[in-house]
Amino acid sequence: MLRSHNPGRLRDFVTAFAALLENKPPQAQVLHDGGALLQQLIAVDDWLPDAYAQPQPERYQQYLLHADSAERFSIVSFVWGPGQTTPIHDHTVWGLIGMLRGAEYAQSYRRCAGGGLQAEGAALKLTPGTVETLSPEAGDIHQVRNAFADSVSISIHVYGANIGAVQRSVYAEDGSSKAFISGYSNTHLPNIWDRSSELKKT
Repeated sequence: MLRSHNPGRLRDFVTAFAALLENKPPQAQVLHDGGALLQQLIAVDDWLPDAYAQPQPERYQQYLLHADSAERFSIVSFVWGPGQTTPIHDHTVWGLIGMLRGAEYAQSYRRCAGGGLQAEGAALKLTPGTVETLSPEAGDIHQVRNAFADSVSISIHVYGANIGAVQRSVYAEDGSSKAFISGYSNTHLPNIWDRSSELKKT
């Protein structure tokens, strides 16, 4: 399926999200208002460049789309190849997940009295246009997987830090953990700031 590339949508989202954080609102407001902004972004699928939508057979891809210069937030496209899944992991910062293409399941976990991890409720299925929130205050340990065994899914994530540089943890079901820093799958960012073609039309 061919999609036009409209970088203005991501640029407008970045500008609006930065403005939201300018007055240092409480986390609940960031998740509420930021979630509404993310829902607007993913409502139209014409802005994600193909380079940041490519799956790889060995593992899911985490492409950085934008990092705030003060590292207050970052935007990432997660590209899930058929059947791909994350380990159980945490984030340590707030997060928003918006489904752009395909679908994914997110399974939350909580610690048991003995220290192990137990699935909390049924897995949440995210479909295009839906947004999930994450907060360390409410428990941010989960596992995510592509809902499809035969097609690619893509979700857009916004985190309250430069997430690729945050030390986090992956977990076994017995509760044992291992520290990791995810980094990113790409070395170049999409150029959303070249407005020359738009200005030439005016």
